[in-house]
Amino acid sequence: MSLQHIALESDWQDAQITGSYPVSTRDHQIVEVGFMHCSGSAEQLAAVLERFYADVTEPLLVLTLDEQALADHGLVVRHEPPVPGAPVEEGTELFPHVYGGELPVACVGDVFPLRR
Repeated sequence: MSLQHIALESDWQDAQITGSYPVSTRDHQIVEVGFMHCSGSAEQLAAVLERFYADVTEPLLVLTLDEQALADHGLVVRHEPPVPGAPVEEGTELFPHVYGGELPVACVGDVFPLRR
């Protein structure tokens, strides 16, 4: 599975106007967190949805990121623990985090509604 990010539909609509997507994760911007949270598998995506978005009533989307486009825009993907810098012990689940600034909309390959 490619990199995927859960987005509020309204945030993605705003990004279509401005040309970049500034959200790291629910209620947090990339500029404050330092990176954008992503999922690297269907299981990770489902767990993030359940843990952080279960109470959201606004329509949600899944943004599928084009890793070559990320690199072309100077963005870097690192697979890290949920909290970067935390010790990585055996069995620690790693998540893809995108560093380097706001996400240009050109880096998004596919967008589809998130079905619950």
